[in-house]
Amino acid sequence: MESEYPLVRDVFPDLVAELTELLEHQDEPELAATVAELRLVADCGCGDAFCQSFRTVPHPPGRPYGPGHRSLPLFAEEGMVVLDVVDGRIMYVELVDRPPLRDTRFTA
Repeated sequence: MESEYPLVRDVFPDLVAELTELLEHQDEPELAATVAELRLVADCGCGDAFCQSFRTVPHPPGRPYGPGHRSLPLFAEEGMVVLDVVDGRIMYVELVDRPPLRDTRFTA
């Protein structure tokens, strides 16, 4: 069940604000409205220091998303941000060459 995974907004609120703003600026208001409900399901698992990508829904690694999939690059000020979207749902957030995310669960 997806509710067992933490909300991204509770872990990385600054990222949620940034993604929402970027989507709004790129005329994607429907996707922007969904960002606050994204779940942090799993990191990408590549182990590369420059990668902070993560899955927002359970999906077998290495398997294609199939019909309805699109990659949506966002024009971030730093690094690369690309969303994998299937039928209007953000499935994966690709974050490469960006400043480290700050996990607010462990900071005061």
